[in-house]
Amino acid sequence: MKEKSDILFGFHSVYEALKADRRKFYKIFVSPQKRSLTRFEKIEVLAPKKNIKIEKAVPDFFDKMTNFANHQGILAKTSFFPVKNASEVTTLIKKQQKPCFILIMESIEDPHNLGALIRTALCAGVDYILIPKNRCATPSSTVSRSSAGAMEHANIFMITNTASILRSLKENGVWISGLDAKGNTSLFEADLNGNIALVIGGEHKGIRPGVKKECDFLLSIPNQGNINSLNASVAGGIAMYEAFRQRN
Repeated sequence: MKEKSDILFGFHSVYEALKADRRKFYKIFVSPQKRSLTRFEKIEVLAPKKNIKIEKAVPDFFDKMTNFANHQGILAKTSFFPVKNASEVTTLIKKQQKPCFILIMESIEDPHNLGALIRTALCAGVDYILIPKNRCATPSSTVSRSSAGAMEHANIFMITNTASILRSLKENGVWISGLDAKGNTSLFEADLNGNIALVIGGEHKGIRPGVKKECDFLLSIPNQGNINSLNASVAGGIAMYEAFRQRN
């Protein structure tokens, strides 16, 4: 049976996936009209070391394969991004020597928001990223590109039942904080040290009631003016870096 493949495009996605060495690469395609010689050289040096073939292709090929996305003249056929089952997280927490920091997505539908959150999570010291299998964007090539390739280095786990995994985390000593515009605890007054999980709500409806019920704290970000809510990736970024500030 023919193995299914994913299409990565854009320099950062392809290069970071090569460095992360978590996907199987079948072939890399580059345009003869190289826009950035230095970038192409980095890939042309690294790929042969991993026995990956590089092939030149005409611009129309890239447009067709990426549906006219901004591919930057580079594309790779790879295996799909390796995700894990969220049930593995509790085992990892028990083995971890330092307090854990977990990010949990809740109905983040926009892959660009998901990519931005993943990139920020890696910069802010998040250990594990949990994403629902349903009602949420998944770790796709678009998300990889939106994260500028950061997704390729992330520890991502898929959830089948968010409320259930939150209960399991709490049983293992993790405090659950949900980010909510109507939360009764200011983000900047909360204690985000120790074992914590931060739940980021979706762009339209925020955190679902059943998931919100499992949160130990509901955190709000203070603001002023006529706009009373932030974009999901911006709000998540602020919250993750407040946790980073306290934990470091």
